[in-house]
Amino acid sequence: MNTGCSKIRRPGAFTLLEMTIVIMVLLALISTGLFVNNKMDEWKLGKQAGETLRTVYAAQRMYLADNPTAAVSSITNAKIIPYLPNQATTMPKVTSLVGTQLNILVNVSPPVINGGSGVTYDPSGSSNDSLWDVGE
Repeated sequence: MNTGCSKIRRPGAFTLLEMTIVIMVLLALISTGLFVNNKMDEWKLGKQAGETLRTVYAAQRMYLADNPTAAVSSITNAKIIPYLPNQATTMPKVTSLVGTQLNILVNVSPPVINGGSGVTYDPSGSSNDSLWDVGE
């Protein structure tokens, strides 16, 4: 006896639960991708800052080699600029994680990024990882 209340499921249809699971997996993958992309951008900024500091450090050492009696504390940007590669006319700057331009202090060896108020800028938390610093 057929009462007409039997449920017939079409074989090609998705249930609400299946669609929810698919959407949740997609959201998890997108959020993971965005997180990794953000960390890669931070790493790239740190790598560029480390390379810039190594360039300034090399220029600082070349200046000191040409001027062996000069004290490191007396070095200024104007004295270092002629020793920078590619005939640079200004001191390079470093971009922080929030997008601000930071200066490099050349009157210490190795040079450091000035975070303001005499604080060294290094968000990596390590002074020898070659990110945001000259490293070892």
